[in-house]
Amino acid sequence: MESSRDWIELEEKYGSHNYKPMPVVLSHGEGVWVTDVDGKRYLDMLSAYSALNFGHRHPRLLDAMRRQMDRLTLTSRAFFNDQLGPWYKKVTEFCALDLAIPMNSGTEAVETALKVARKWAYLEKKVPANQAEIIVCHNNFHGRSIAIISFSTEPENRDGFGPLTPGFRSIPYGDASALERAITPHTAAFLVEPIQGEGGVIIPPTGYLKEVREICTRHNVLLMVDEIQTGLGRTGRCFCYQHEESQPDVVILGKALGGGLYPISAVVTRQDILGLLKPGQHGSTFGGNPLACAVSLEALALLEEGKLAQHSEEKGLFLRNALREVQSPMVQDIRGMGLFTGIEIKAEYGTAKPYVMALMQEGILCKETHEQTIRLAPPLVISQEELEWAIPKLQSVFSKEP
Repeated sequence: MESSRDWIELEEKYGSHNYKPMPVVLSHGEGVWVTDVDGKRYLDMLSAYSALNFGHRHPRLLDAMRRQMDRLTLTSRAFFNDQLGPWYKKVTEFCALDLAIPMNSGTEAVETALKVARKWAYLEKKVPANQAEIIVCHNNFHGRSIAIISFSTEPENRDGFGPLTPGFRSIPYGDASALERAITPHTAAFLVEPIQGEGGVIIPPTGYLKEVREICTRHNVLLMVDEIQTGLGRTGRCFCYQHEESQPDVVILGKALGGGLYPISAVVTRQDILGLLKPGQHGSTFGGNPLACAVSLEALALLEEGKLAQHSEEKGLFLRNALREVQSPMVQDIRGMGLFTGIEIKAEYGTAKPYVMALMQEGILCKETHEQTIRLAPPLVISQEELEWAIPKLQSVFSKEP
């Protein structure tokens, strides 16, 4: 291979075209920096959609992975292993809940939560068989399985994949009164993102999560919060729901839970909910494998020992204040929490893609979402100096029309 174009052409020839990646071929990563095959260095301000909260190749995470690789990598759940029990204890303590179930991807975790909510509805709430409903929000993104796309409001996610799965009702995001109106005796759960990341970094009104918590409690409906992208320090708290002290019944985790090294996800909930699952009713060959658990334990230890969440809150505010100083006529809105920022471009100035391309030329990697919004989500370990390197470049791009 001689250039980035060679690698790109290889993917395009032999790979499925189900993504539209930026025209950069990365080969190395360290901390917040990545390098392409041509030797150009970039600041990673996407973090693999928050999977890299601890940065690329964090030394402690690499050491934990190497130690475990020298001992045991996979057993399947046919046997116990010495990493899963400690991981269960740690992740349930983090969420202030009772039980956890490990899976591999965020999509698998959401699917698990849907199954568990339905099981709870039939056995505990006594909803008639096969009539349980789960309420979701417009503009949601929880994954791409058949069940999950069935309640997506994006035609692109649904078209050509029917028949779709029934049992879901969609309401406007950020509207607590809409939730109250949608609940029926058959409602099992309300599934919600505390911030709609893929939807454009959409932040609900202040008090929204607290109000939906009260509504769900009043109607005996499970509150299931998808913290796959917002959790583990991203928004300035360990979990985004903690900004409003709104304890969910079910917490769904993924991405950064594996430290950017190995896939692991989780559903964490109460004994009376997850305890309803019996052997053989759900599982995964790689779910709870010792390698993933060892890396995840170290990631949780890093979060617990350090001040990453506080750092995220402070640096995110610093970044947004610097962006607002530009007062660009092209920018409709700058919003976010912690190191999770959305920059919305006014429709009359086109889409966000040209700005993303301009930033790439400046050595900053990010990605557009929902056509008009640029998502900035650097690793939480980004330093003040690294932000100060990036801010003039960001300001320059947004001070002129690309």
